[in-house]
Amino acid sequence: MPRLVALLRAINVGGRTVKMDALKKIFEADGFKNVATFIASGNVLFDSKAKPEGLERRIEALLQKELGYRVDTFIRSVPELAEVAKTNPFPDTEGGTTHVGFTAEPFDKAAVEKVMALKTDIDSFHIEGSDLYWHCSIRSSDSKFSNAVLEKLLKRPATFRNIKTVRQLAAIQP
Repeated sequence: MPRLVALLRAINVGGRTVKMDALKKIFEADGFKNVATFIASGNVLFDSKAKPEGLERRIEALLQKELGYRVDTFIRSVPELAEVAKTNPFPDTEGGTTHVGFTAEPFDKAAVEKVMALKTDIDSFHIEGSDLYWHCSIRSSDSKFSNAVLEKLLKRPATFRNIKTVRQLAAIQP
């Protein structure tokens, strides 16, 4: 049974507070096994025999029912996250940060061109499938690029994680 990670968008931001133990119980009550959460930004690890594609919609419906609002969900296996961490094209540098933006669908040629047009001296991008690597040479909160900018550009949801968080998620054992 593969170890999976649900990357939840906008958990514990904008007044939508969810305790991680409550989130864990929601997943367990729906039949997921070996459920664990990691930091309060909406990372839920679990085991499931179901295909990841169907799980995203299932978890979104579950969270809508339990929390009363939509929570966009992106599923990756632990090996996929390990590959994301390994594929990171940007070096770890002092003062800069790398984030990975997760989306449900691969970037098509037009989306790649739109994102790459946003490159500046501060922000650099690299795309692999449905994942966007964003390296920001200053504090990311001081950049003009953000999750909201990406979502507006793509006209679909996304969620970002710091590359350090991706590495930690990939290393967690059940």
